[in-house]
Amino acid sequence: MPPSFDSSAASHRPGDWRTIARLLPYLWEYKWRVIIAIACMVAAKSANVGVPLLLKQLIDAMDVPAGSAQALLVVPVGLLVAYGALRFANSLFNELREFVFSKATHGAARSIALATFEHLHRLSLRFHLERQTGGMTRDIERGVRGIESLVSFAFFNIVATLVEVLLVLTVLGNKLDIGFALITLAALVVYVIFTVAVTEWRIQFRRQANQFDSAANTKAVDSLLNYETVKYFNNEAFEAQRYDTSLQQLRSAQLKSRTSLSLLNGGQQLIIAVGLVAMLWRATQGVVDGRLSLGDLVMVNAFMIQIYIPLNFLGVIYREIKQNLVDLDKMFTLMDRPQEVQDRPDATALTDLATPTVRFENVRFAYEAERPILHGLSFEIPAGKTVAVVGPSGAGKSTLSRLLYRFYDVQEGRITIAGQDIRQVTQASLRRAIGIVPQDTVLFNDSIAFNIAYGRTDASQEEIEQAARAAHIHNFIAAQPQGYATTVGERGLKLSGGEKQRVAIARTLLKDPPILIFDEATSALDSANERAIQAELRAAAQGKTTLVIAHRLSTVVDAHEILVLDAGQIVERGNHQQLLALNGRYASMWALQQQST
Repeated sequence: MPPSFDSSAASHRPGDWRTIARLLPYLWEYKWRVIIAIACMVAAKSANVGVPLLLKQLIDAMDVPAGSAQALLVVPVGLLVAYGALRFANSLFNELREFVFSKATHGAARSIALATFEHLHRLSLRFHLERQTGGMTRDIERGVRGIESLVSFAFFNIVATLVEVLLVLTVLGNKLDIGFALITLAALVVYVIFTVAVTEWRIQFRRQANQFDSAANTKAVDSLLNYETVKYFNNEAFEAQRYDTSLQQLRSAQLKSRTSLSLLNGGQQLIIAVGLVAMLWRATQGVVDGRLSLGDLVMVNAFMIQIYIPLNFLGVIYREIKQNLVDLDKMFTLMDRPQEVQDRPDATALTDLATPTVRFENVRFAYEAERPILHGLSFEIPAGKTVAVVGPSGAGKSTLSRLLYRFYDVQEGRITIAGQDIRQVTQASLRRAIGIVPQDTVLFNDSIAFNIAYGRTDASQEEIEQAARAAHIHNFIAAQPQGYATTVGERGLKLSGGEKQRVAIARTLLKDPPILIFDEATSALDSANERAIQAELRAAAQGKTTLVIAHRLSTVVDAHEILVLDAGQIVERGNHQQLLALNGRYASMWALQQQST
């Protein structure tokens, strides 16, 4: 997971505006929908403000003798039809606004989620080895959900309320006197300042709750992914205690948030009550003095109700907007995580793959600066030949495949394929040219057919079965009740180690690339199956440039050249017979393995 984002940074206005500015281009892709939605919002608020004005006119007009024809005309027709029309117009324009703008909101959320997903796949292996999957996925989930809430709250609540307030202040100033507008404005300013101040103080509790929520989710996901390990060491109670600790912290933060919410709501109601009393006192006094009519009093009361009802939710809305900005900024921070391995602007596709000779030229590499792994490594895998690398654990063997795939870039020296520095070609074309059977095979929680076809997603069923036969797993699959539709479970745990390995071999054979890497490809197989698959691997490697990383020396005796790696350096090199004749490190390893078998 990337370095923890300091959520306090989002409490400052520049950070919030920066987050909003990054969101706007995604919404502006639907600019006509945005413009139409704004027009519908203004129309809805205009209709809403028109209702108190209509009530004033109708009440003032009803000062007629009881039972007269004029009263009958005013009440049934004027009040019911006009009032109902304005109410309906308000609802109609609100629904039209939602209908028009929903595509923009969901479209922006989809675009940002997809961009984040694609960016995560572009990040280096280093990032994915350090991440905490549970917390990261929770951040993405909250960020996507926050987009829809942010747009709804900020645009349709805050902005719409401000539009209505401006309209009401204008009407009060023109229809009555400036005193009404000033009282209303003063109450609104005090209300907003109080709400913002208390909400800024309260937001810390919501951030803490989110942090503890992510921590709890991370522990739960890690524990469930490592279910077998938990069982091996009888640590169910320990895992439950770790999870419960995070839940207790989450509960404490949520209680603080709820308590502070009561303080916010009480203060808001007090401000609203004082403002409302001041407005009605001034309006009542105006009626008594003869300056205002009963219709004016009703209009003032209706305006205050219409304004203060949405203001009742301002604290909640503002808090949600702030939290949505924090959640969205976390996702944008994830998107801003720099790519360690990037294509150069002038990168070209890898070519000349008919003769893909691979060269490591004075390669130096370290995962961490203080712990170098490879020390000036140089060797060549001729086109169509097989070179094997053997040596003790930690010698740097698997690092070779990671560098060849450009999961990392070398610090010094270079790696070339067909004479082309792999840092100067596109990663997509490079990885299309290479197939790997890794030592630790992880499968998707999908069918066996899906996992084999992952080597070439457009492969036919016949080609999938052909690859399975070549990997000696077709008979096992055919014996399953669901055949190739059999699901393999999370990370392939429903299959044995040998079965997973053979699925990995099948999908690499299906890919049929010009360069092959076998990283302990038969380590999980028994001796009989190993001999059978070794023959298939040799057949698959015919005419291909192949790097074999092995622990069991019996699997590499036919290699064109064998490199003995120790502490990141080649200590011996030659074919099997030449290395035995040297009577050195390789010969000692061979003797020990022969004795063990």
